[in-house]
Amino acid sequence: MIKQRPPGASSFQETNRMHNPIKSTINCCGFVRRVLIPAGAKKLLALPIAMLLLFTTAAMAQNKTVTGKITDNATNEPIVGASVKVKNETKGVISDDKGMFKIELSGNTTLEITSIGYKPVEVMASSGQMMQIKMILVNKALTEVVVVGYGTAKRSDVTGSVSSLPKERLSQLPVGDVLQAMQGAVAGVNISSGTAVPGESPSVLVRGVNTINGQTSPLIVIDGIPFENGSLSDISTSDVASVDVLKDVSATAIYGTRGANGVILITTKRGKTGKAAINFNTYAGYENFAHTYQPMGPAEYVQKYADWKAQAGVTNDFAVPNLYEQQNYKAGITTDWLKEIQQQGFIQDHTLSVSGGNEDVKYYVSGDYFSQKGVIKGYQNKRASIRSNIDAKITNYLSAGLNLNLVTNNSDGGRASLRGASEVSPYGRLRNPDGTYAIFPMEGEEAIQSPMLGLLNERNDRRQNIIANVYVEIKPFKDFKYRVNAGYTYTPTLFQNYQGRLAGDIAGGTATVDNGERKRWIVENILSYEKNWSKNHIDVTGLYSAQENKLSSSSILATGFINDALVFNNLQGANTVSASSEAISTQMVSQMLRFNYNYDSKYLITATARRDGYSAFGSGTNKYGLFPSVALGWNISNESFMSNVSFINNLKLRGSYGLSGNQSAVDPTSTISTFTTISIPSNGRPTTGVIADVLGNKDLKWESTYGSNIGIDFAIFNNRVSGTIETYNTHTKDLVLYRALPTATGYSQVVTNIGKVANKGLEVSLRTQNIVGTNFKWETSLNFSTNSNKIVDLYGDKKDDRGNRFFIGHPVNIVYDYKLQGVWKVGENPANQDPDAKPGDLKFADLDGSGTITSDGKDQTIIGQQIPKWTGGITNTFHYKSFHLNVFIQTVQGVTKDNDAIDFKDFGGRQNLPAGLGYWTEANQSNVRPKLTYVNYLNYGYPEDASFTRIKDVTLSYTMPKSLTDKLKLGGLTVYLSGRNLATFTKWHGWDPEVGYATTGDTEGNYPLVRTFILGANITLR
Repeated sequence: MIKQRPPGASSFQETNRMHNPIKSTINCCGFVRRVLIPAGAKKLLALPIAMLLLFTTAAMAQNKTVTGKITDNATNEPIVGASVKVKNETKGVISDDKGMFKIELSGNTTLEITSIGYKPVEVMASSGQMMQIKMILVNKALTEVVVVGYGTAKRSDVTGSVSSLPKERLSQLPVGDVLQAMQGAVAGVNISSGTAVPGESPSVLVRGVNTINGQTSPLIVIDGIPFENGSLSDISTSDVASVDVLKDVSATAIYGTRGANGVILITTKRGKTGKAAINFNTYAGYENFAHTYQPMGPAEYVQKYADWKAQAGVTNDFAVPNLYEQQNYKAGITTDWLKEIQQQGFIQDHTLSVSGGNEDVKYYVSGDYFSQKGVIKGYQNKRASIRSNIDAKITNYLSAGLNLNLVTNNSDGGRASLRGASEVSPYGRLRNPDGTYAIFPMEGEEAIQSPMLGLLNERNDRRQNIIANVYVEIKPFKDFKYRVNAGYTYTPTLFQNYQGRLAGDIAGGTATVDNGERKRWIVENILSYEKNWSKNHIDVTGLYSAQENKLSSSSILATGFINDALVFNNLQGANTVSASSEAISTQMVSQMLRFNYNYDSKYLITATARRDGYSAFGSGTNKYGLFPSVALGWNISNESFMSNVSFINNLKLRGSYGLSGNQSAVDPTSTISTFTTISIPSNGRPTTGVIADVLGNKDLKWESTYGSNIGIDFAIFNNRVSGTIETYNTHTKDLVLYRALPTATGYSQVVTNIGKVANKGLEVSLRTQNIVGTNFKWETSLNFSTNSNKIVDLYGDKKDDRGNRFFIGHPVNIVYDYKLQGVWKVGENPANQDPDAKPGDLKFADLDGSGTITSDGKDQTIIGQQIPKWTGGITNTFHYKSFHLNVFIQTVQGVTKDNDAIDFKDFGGRQNLPAGLGYWTEANQSNVRPKLTYVNYLNYGYPEDASFTRIKDVTLSYTMPKSLTDKLKLGGLTVYLSGRNLATFTKWHGWDPEVGYATTGDTEGNYPLVRTFILGANITLR
């Protein structure tokens, strides 16, 4: 116990009166300690000791605890990871996930608050009430929060390759799904609309092809749960808050066996604290053919038939070849078949959402209705969906949430045929005298049916998707968090079709009924630890998950009915009924650990390891696979030596290396021997038997992709120019390939790990603020990406597989064909090159010099590749007061495709052909197109350059100023006019270089690219 001095006595006076050589002092721990002091020294020590006690007491009296909250000045959102330091000292702390900080200070002190992307703030520390510190954003890109898988990170802290879709492309574009909004807008992501059929989703490829037999599409993750059983057209773009793409192996390795093709992370909107916000987003507009590839009109068709007769040596007095045509020719009756199958397309989408909440419960609820009436009769799609996202804080340490999405899709209706309309004679008969469609409009020619017959089919095409995800999150200790995610998806599908007699079915009616359903459940246990101290930040994430996927389907085909009355509702009444069914179930268990460390926002490291086990593998040692990765980052601009480099606002160097796998390449039955059914005659009757097919391989393992990535992020000239430059190199080995076996084994082939492919490329994303004025601004966003894909090895012998068109050192998807040199002219001698050729035939190069053109591969060569060599997009945005103009141009270059539309399959001169395309005659001696009687006996594919540049979309919008919305009692109002696919520049002959067009087989996918004009509005009610 310390004795109190008398009132009024100073420390100096008290010490002077003390004659005892024993001095009482306080040690560092607060205990009284007795120290012997020589009597002669006591007067010398009295003054400094008294002063020390005085200062210590004063300092202890001035120690204070300062707390505060750091938020964004514009959004009021908390700023996580902001540095709070005592000015001119090293002492400091980091703000937590709520923007809060607490620091112990002595005396009056100035605090320096810094955060990447924000203007630094200096404030005088004050105790008592919580300090409210607002920071002004100067570089939005650096503070942007991106989803990185099982968590989020600030853009400035990201070490892997993560690209984000500009959010404005989600709110003012007339598109049916997210992928259409992404098309051409994200570097390294190639999205191609192989078909523009309403309700269909485009295909997507991230950084090239990493497999041969496996799927190439990336993994889709929505709100943290893999989305594997549906189409992205099921997700309303109005419900999407952000889209982030994980591209390099380090970023995708966190998803293990499903990450080799990239990962697209979609985050839907959630409620925020505050008054309920009611949003109504609506648009509607018209659709038309973006480009019309017309068939020959009456005059050109008549001339074509005359030229064909001259070339074929046919002599008759008919101007057109067939009975119905001749009757209409005499009567002067023509039909524009392309016009007959067309209709005015119309698209609309309406979304109503309500969001809000308080500190305890936040909600986002929306309903969406989307409808698209196609430009070809019969094509349509209707989608209705309901979404509910709820987050509840139950206690200070316990929270829970629910994501529910219910979707129904309807694409019912018979469909007219674009291919049929392109090949029917303009003198063909549209209808019979009784008003029904003529089955054979060119009667006498029964190879060509009316393009209208599909409209008579009874056809149902429906799909539902029920997605339910729940989570519970517990914070048992400071800095620790445990979360469990559970998801369930149920997707039933139904397809029914009946083609009756009036629709041209000669079998007495054909009915098809397909039923299918997909079910999937997943449970993820996630444990995370996050800690900030001084200049250090660390977070660790651990995962244990399990999931099961089930697929079942059944199909019935029935032909020969008494009449067409009951369509597909009386299958047992058919003369012939056949059925098939299947059921597949797969399971997966996974463990993952990720470690992030950040020192002073300068030095970053991310290390990840994921282990996946898949039930499709056999009893060997390869059921589990381990996928590690590491990434490093260096924020160079945060270094002290960069403080005087004023023109550089941000400079970060990052690199990564890792391993991911491709689960899709492994069929659930790949590791077991399979058999196939065969029908053989026995005693004059067919008997079904079973024969060996594929030999199983219990030692089959994952396809493994090793990849490196180096990137530079930068912002210069007061953030007027910013962007990213990245280069990557990946190698995939242990490809799952089917090898042929000798017949003596009893099996036709075996599946094994043996091939290798590689990809490398360059990606550039650039954003510039060209003009920044008071009323006018002009911004430009540009992305550019290249990809070089090649097969390194196939079967271990470095030999090509010509039959499957796989060639070592070349891309996986190539065009392999004859080298066209033109058309043989009259007077040319083909004897030493192609002895069987005649004038008007296509002239091919004799590559092996044998004096003849053969189909054994010696005269065929690689013409080009089907995957683009490079792609790009540029967006210019102009702002004038409350008006905004956005112009987006997309380009796809270095791609070659076979062009079925110009392959002359003329059926003896009786099929219509494309207008203006031309053909060889003795008079014009075309060196591009063959004669009408040319027979394509070599199956030449007519490959063409399918590169294009397209004005993809233009949007003019007006955002009403707050002064006006306040008068109208609105929270916000934006109206916009948008046009999509406005113009395409290409050398391609046909409907479109991107959209596929087939001249044989199932042609329901023959649907042209459409041009769309939209008027829309986004309205927020108070």
